[in-house]
Amino acid sequence: MDTNRSAALDAFRGITIAFMIIVNTPGTWAYVYAPLRHAEWHGCTPTDLVFPFFLFIVGVAMRFSLKRFDYTFSPDITKKILVRMFTIFSLGLLLSAFPIIRQDWNWENFRIMGVLQRIGLSYGCAALLILKLNHRQLVIFSGALLLLYWLILWCFGIFSGLDPYSLESNLPRWIDLVLFGDSHLYHGTGIPFDPEGLLSTLPAITTVIIGYITGKTIQEMENGIKKIKYLLKMGATITVIGWIWGFLFPINKQLWTSSYVLFTGGLAIMALAIIIFFVDIKGLKKLAQPFIVFGTNSIFLFVASGLWVKTILKIKFILNGKTVSGYTYLYQTVFQPLAGNLNGSLLFALSNAVVWWLVLYYMYRKNIFIKV
Repeated sequence: MDTNRSAALDAFRGITIAFMIIVNTPGTWAYVYAPLRHAEWHGCTPTDLVFPFFLFIVGVAMRFSLKRFDYTFSPDITKKILVRMFTIFSLGLLLSAFPIIRQDWNWENFRIMGVLQRIGLSYGCAALLILKLNHRQLVIFSGALLLLYWLILWCFGIFSGLDPYSLESNLPRWIDLVLFGDSHLYHGTGIPFDPEGLLSTLPAITTVIIGYITGKTIQEMENGIKKIKYLLKMGATITVIGWIWGFLFPINKQLWTSSYVLFTGGLAIMALAIIIFFVDIKGLKKLAQPFIVFGTNSIFLFVASGLWVKTILKIKFILNGKTVSGYTYLYQTVFQPLAGNLNGSLLFALSNAVVWWLVLYYMYRKNIFIKV
């Protein structure tokens, strides 16, 4: 069972990571196909599924990795969880700081939170809860956490008289401004607001727990087809609940709203069920192999690809009398002439994914697996 689980789960992880590389590295952000963009605020595009799918996968994998500890809370496993949480969080800080040794470095503008920071915190908190609570308690806790998050945002809107779900006046932004200051937040939305902020990390813990509960179902149900049908029904039900809740508490990735947790969590369950059907039951592992390669060194790939992009952005070239980054130079001299603006931008992203796949394939063949 563990072998089959790894193949299907690694394939799902690989598909998610490959899509992440594609959406994160277009040739230019001026030309990107709509499905490869995040929703501007409320709503959910295919790109908005990448992060919750990855956290969901973290939860599924946790069900199998904790087996050797008999799912029992102990000082030893607690230490391992905390060390891993700190390591992932620290890698996120390193990625934010890179390159540290440069003339324009300014600690006053250093972003504290980020994607890896959220992964680390969500993993650590979910893992400790999983070891302390039984199945029923986990379900109750997860539901209560999602309801509580909705309640405190709604109450903030009532007492402040502001729209609690807008970019400018939401409670997660206000808390991050108070704790970190505007100079330490993400500014990509035009104002200081961190889509991986502290308060909005709380419902992300539930995304991991949904993955863990799904992993438990996969592990305990023996009948293959019956298991797939059960997962599809469970996923569809959770998705619909999230969609309906979205009329009251909008589906929003940047706020990681409770409706977004359920909507994307349900879709993740159904996606994994379909992959298990083809990889495990139908035995199409060979067709999934390219994605399995992508899924075996996911944290390494996230960090390494991020460092590469930051590095090439710092390298300068002269193009048509203007100074441009190595990133822009590569796009405008190779991919844009080859395929035009929109398709050239996509081709740049696809080529980037292929290059990283070759790196990972070499590591895979050499049995190099960097575990964090």
